[in-house]
Amino acid sequence: MAVHTLFHQQIISAPPGEVWAFFSNPRNLARITPPQFGFSTDEEGLPGAIHAGLMLNHRLRLFFGIPVTWLAEITHVVEGRRFVDEQRVGPYAVWHHEHDFEDLGDGRTRMIDRVTYVLPFGPLGELAHPWLVAPELKRIFAHREQAVQKIFHG
Repeated sequence: MAVHTLFHQQIISAPPGEVWAFFSNPRNLARITPPQFGFSTDEEGLPGAIHAGLMLNHRLRLFFGIPVTWLAEITHVVEGRRFVDEQRVGPYAVWHHEHDFEDLGDGRTRMIDRVTYVLPFGPLGELAHPWLVAPELKRIFAHREQAVQKIFHG
C-alpha cells in the first residue's frame, strides 16, 4: 500500500478572517471545484460553518464521468486557523486533507493544503497514479487556486 502526499500552498490577498469565513462554509466548496465534476453537496440541514463531527455528503463525477458519492467528516477544527476533513466513503482507500491558514500580517493569508491519500485496488490503483490520479489532483488544485484568486481579487 503506497501512501501519497500532495502539498499545495497559496497566498491570498485577504485577511485570515475573510479567508476562513469562505473556506469554513461548506456551501462554498462547489465554487472552487472544476465544473466538469458536477460537484454538489447535500445541503439539507447543512450549517453555515464547519465543526468537528460534521458529515458532508458530496456527489460528483470522477474519472471517465463515473458518478461517486463522497462522504467526508470534518474531524478537527481550530477556529480561524485549521481544519481537517477525512473521507469516510468515496473513491480513495484513504483521504486525509489538512487545511491550514496563516496570517502573514499584511492583510494576506497563506493557505496550506496537505493531502495524504491511498488509492484503492492495490497495485492496479498504483498503476493509475502517475498518469491519471496525480495529474488530475494537480489540475483540481490549480483550478481551485485560480477560482480563489477570482473570488478574492474580483
